[in-house]
Amino acid sequence: MKVGDVMTKDVLVCYAQDRLDCPARIMWENDVGCVPVLDTDNRLSGIVTDRDICMAAYTQGLPIAAIPVTVAMAHAVATCKAGDELAAAERTMQQQQIRRLPVVDESGRLTGILSLNDLARAAAGERSKPTRVVGTDEVLVTLARIGQPRLKTGVGMPPAPPQPAAESRVPSAKANKGRAAST
Repeated sequence: MKVGDVMTKDVLVCYAQDRLDCPARIMWENDVGCVPVLDTDNRLSGIVTDRDICMAAYTQGLPIAAIPVTVAMAHAVATCKAGDELAAAERTMQQQQIRRLPVVDESGRLTGILSLNDLARAAAGERSKPTRVVGTDEVLVTLARIGQPRLKTGVGMPPAPPQPAAESRVPSAKANKGRAAST
């Protein structure tokens, strides 16, 4: 089975010159956890995840509308091609410990994205077949390898921002017990 047989083809994107509120809005409105980033020639330039956005807001101490996508996105992105064997793409996901793998054409233009969810759906669809191309065991191994803890090196990590004064901290859940949410 090829990557193109199971990948998601309609992928929402943002551009390197956007601010982080753009991919955050895309994620919120479309229930996705990452957004590929394209350059001015519509080639894959990076990828930004919901975690990247949160960490950038925390470390920069700025609203996401003030932070360029390029500050938070991963610049080095593992990719695959639609014609690649699914097993090879799965190995890349395992080795890189990534849940989503952008699919590009020969010129680096995005044609889709392969997610762990795509693999799981493909495996579930093949459960009744006598010969499976995507098996639940393989998806389970991929999930386990992606989820292995990474070593913390601390290299290149920005310092944590100063803690806010006690009076400006958000009250704990215990303090808010019985109060209705305002949004």
